[in-house]
Amino acid sequence: MNDMTAHHPSLPIAPVLSRASFSGAPGAAGGARPPSVLDAGQVRMVTSGRVAIALALRQMGVRQGDEVLVPAYHSPSMVPPVLWCGATPVFYRVGPDASVDLADVAARIGPATRAIMVTNYFGFPQQLETIRAFCDARGLQLLEDCAHCFFGEHRGKPVGSWGDYAIASSMKFFPTYEGGALVSARHRLDAVALQPGGLGFEAKAALATLENSFAYGRLPAVRALLRLPMGLKDLAWRALKARRSGASGTGAGAALAPASSDSGFDFEPRWVDKRSAWFSRAVMKLASSRRICTLRRRHYLALEEATRGLPGCRPLFFTLPEGVVPWQFPLLLDDPEFVFARLHAAGVPLVRFAHARWPGVDAGTCANSSMLAQRVIAFPCHQELRPNELAWMAGQLRQVLLAQAVAA
Repeated sequence: MNDMTAHHPSLPIAPVLSRASFSGAPGAAGGARPPSVLDAGQVRMVTSGRVAIALALRQMGVRQGDEVLVPAYHSPSMVPPVLWCGATPVFYRVGPDASVDLADVAARIGPATRAIMVTNYFGFPQQLETIRAFCDARGLQLLEDCAHCFFGEHRGKPVGSWGDYAIASSMKFFPTYEGGALVSARHRLDAVALQPGGLGFEAKAALATLENSFAYGRLPAVRALLRLPMGLKDLAWRALKARRSGASGTGAGAALAPASSDSGFDFEPRWVDKRSAWFSRAVMKLASSRRICTLRRRHYLALEEATRGLPGCRPLFFTLPEGVVPWQFPLLLDDPEFVFARLHAAGVPLVRFAHARWPGVDAGTCANSSMLAQRVIAFPCHQELRPNELAWMAGQLRQVLLAQAVAA
């Protein structure tokens, strides 16, 4: 049995609950708390980034007949909130490094254009100062998409400060089952009144977070203590769902949590005005942002070092600037299918952002978007990765890239 098929650790693709997010920053004593999107302005904690997009567009006054500019390099979950407002998405081009193509944006602005979404991909801010000036000169509202970019700063300001509104996905950076944020540095959010998601949602958010942690071997003492109550959980869920189903009279009760929590792309309007769960907000409050940022940068650089000098690949971004806290490590590959197939078979967790895009968005819309969707494979670098897990993943990545070079 070779190294590719040997026993391997099961790595979480996103943060899972453990002590890792709550201790002090490794190798550091004291220091200021790293800036985050929550420092940009008024905040409302919601259940997902896509819900925050819907709220932002509603606050912008986007309505039937309007157009919203959306990057051609995108997650399909970004589009349904635009349609929910009655607006039409218009897709603009990006450069080969995923930067906004402002010349193409300018060509697509029409009388119905009300806003533009700009995404800070993989945690790396766009040229936000330039984009802000561009929008101001044209009376265009800017929605700063920080779904990949919860922590960090640009030109001395926290990410999220440049948009009329900004959105974030807290569950990409914290060990929680759900969570997002709507932020505004320019407008008050008094009109955004959120309601609790209900007892079932609150229980689901807490228990699913714990279950995910246990599945990856974290918190063994807690798992032992909760063995009996967790064993009774399925019975409780079935009873609760049956009660909800009977109350609705539909024969199928509504889901206890939004589809976004389970990696679905659906947009569910009933979650638009719901607050993030208490458990998720408590985890965020107690977590060490310094440790999260330090470890994410350290893990990113370890993966960068593992691939340095190897043919057939390069990081999507040439450097990791100070102030950037990555979501993942995006690698641009000459033969992505070979690498993906080998690493997927080995059990390495992978993300191919925008590999599925909104129907009709293809190379004719934006050649660079299609190239990035095909050739970029991203690897987790979150704070919950243990040293042996990170080393194993880096070793598998290097081994596959060397095998690719030999095969070529």
